[in-house]
Amino acid sequence: MSGAAEVGLRERVKEAPSALLVESYYRPAVARAQAAVFEHEMWAHCAHGLMLERQGIVGREAIGACLRTVLELAAQGPDGVPVDHRSEDLYSYVERRIVQVLGADVGGRLHTGRSRNDLNATTWRMALRGDLAAAQRALLGLRGTLLRLAEEHAAVVMPGYTHAQHAQPVTFGYWLLAAADVLARDQVRLAGALAHADRCPLGAGALTTTAFPLDRALVADLLGFAAPLEIAYDAVASRDDGLEAASAMAVLASFLSRLATDLIAWSTWEYGFLELADRHSAVSSIMPQKKNPAALEHVRAAAGMIQGALTAALACTKNTPFADVGDAVTAVNEPILDAALRTRRILALLEEVFAGLALRPERMARAAAEGFGSATELADVIVRESGMSFRMAHNVVALVVRDALAAGLPADAIRSADLDRAAAALFGKPLGIAEAAVAQALDPAANIRARSVLGGPAPAEMARLLATRRDALACDAARLDGIDRRIAAARERCLAEARTLAG
Repeated sequence: MSGAAEVGLRERVKEAPSALLVESYYRPAVARAQAAVFEHEMWAHCAHGLMLERQGIVGREAIGACLRTVLELAAQGPDGVPVDHRSEDLYSYVERRIVQVLGADVGGRLHTGRSRNDLNATTWRMALRGDLAAAQRALLGLRGTLLRLAEEHAAVVMPGYTHAQHAQPVTFGYWLLAAADVLARDQVRLAGALAHADRCPLGAGALTTTAFPLDRALVADLLGFAAPLEIAYDAVASRDDGLEAASAMAVLASFLSRLATDLIAWSTWEYGFLELADRHSAVSSIMPQKKNPAALEHVRAAAGMIQGALTAALACTKNTPFADVGDAVTAVNEPILDAALRTRRILALLEEVFAGLALRPERMARAAAEGFGSATELADVIVRESGMSFRMAHNVVALVVRDALAAGLPADAIRSADLDRAAAALFGKPLGIAEAAVAQALDPAANIRARSVLGGPAPAEMARLLATRRDALACDAARLDGIDRRIAAARERCLAEARTLAG
C-alpha cells in the first residue's frame, strides 16, 4: 500500500547491517524470539491496541484494522512474518508486515505511545513468567512424589551419614522428607521470582512513559500481569527479574545434583542400597556387566549448565549502565530461558527416577546395624542409667568402638561387659548397664523410635510432619493454579475483545 516503503527503522544509518553482525547477533536473536515470544507479542499488540482505542488515542477504525492484521498474523504463526535479518528483533518485522498490509498511515498507528524497549521487556517477562510457572509445576510433582515415597519408606532403616561416614540411623523416608523440605524452600524462591517477574513494563516507553494518556493498569490486566511495573526507567533498564529467576533455579539445581550424587553412590555395588530402573540406566560398550546411572549423571551435568547460565546472565549485566542496553537487558534472555527449560526437564526426570527406584531394605538395615551409628544412643543410655556426664559416656563408648573395630567386630557385638571394662579403665568403676538396655541402644530401629523430639524420625513425628507437608504442598499448588487461571482468563478476554473490535 502507499507509503509502506517509506517506513522503516534504519533511517538514521546509511549502511545495511554487517553480515558478521547479522550472523552473530540478529539471526539467532530473531530465531529465539520467534520460538519464545511470538505468541506473547501478538497478545501484547492486542492489549496495547485495545487500550489505545479505549483511551481515545487512536480511532476505532484504525485500531480495528491493526488488530485484524495482528490476529491474522497470530493465526499464521511466526512463519507468516517475513524476516530478512536486517533488524535485530522480531518486533521490527511484525511492524513492517502490518504496515505492508495496511499502509503507513493506518498500520503505523499501533506503535503510538510505545517503544520496542517496553514491548520487548514485556514479552520476555511473559515468557519468563510462563517458564517459572512450568518449573514450579514440575517442582510440585517432584515434591509430591517424595512425600508419597517418604510415607511408604518411613520404616526403611538405613545409615545416616556425615562427612561420608556412618553417623546415626535414619530411614529412607526421613531422608526423602528432608529433601522435600529443601525443595519446598526452592518452591518459595521460584514463587518469589515469579511474583517479581509478574509486573508489566508496557507503557513505560523508551524510558519515561509518554505524554499520551495511556492506561498502563488496563494493559497489565489484559496481559494477565498482577500489576504494572510502575517506574518506567526501572521497567526498561532492569533485568533483576531474570537474574533472580536464574538464581533460584541455580540453587534448586545444586540441590538436585546433591540428591543425584547420593543416589548414584547408594546404587553402587559397594553400598547396594537401591537400583535404578532400566529405563533410567545406560550400558557399557565393552563391559557387559555395567548398568550406569545415566539419568542421574545427566541431572548433575544439567545442574552445572544451569549454574553456568546464572553466571552468564550475571556477567552480561555486570559493569553495564543502569539503562536500556543490549548486553544487560536483552542478552540475559538466552541463558535464563535455557536454564528454565533445563530446570523443568530435570525436575520431571528426577521425579520419574525416584518413582522407579527399587530399594534393598535388608542391605540398608544391615549397614545401619554394622556401622556403629547407634553409638550416640549408647552414650545417652549410659547418661540416663548411670548418671555419668555425657562427655564421660562419650569417652567410654569411643573406647569400646575403637576396640571393637580393632577386633573386627560389628556394633551389635558390643556387650555390657565391654562398657564396664572401658569405664573402669577410664574412670575407675564399672557401669552395670543392663544387657537389654545395651541391646536396645544398639538397635537402629529402636534408635529411630526413640527420636520423637520435634523434627525427628520417630514414627509419630514422621506422620505429623508428612501431614503438614502435604497440606503445604496443596496450598502451593492452589496458589499456582490461581496464577494460571488469572493469566488464562486475561488472555481469553483480551483476544475476545480484540476479535470483537477487529470485526
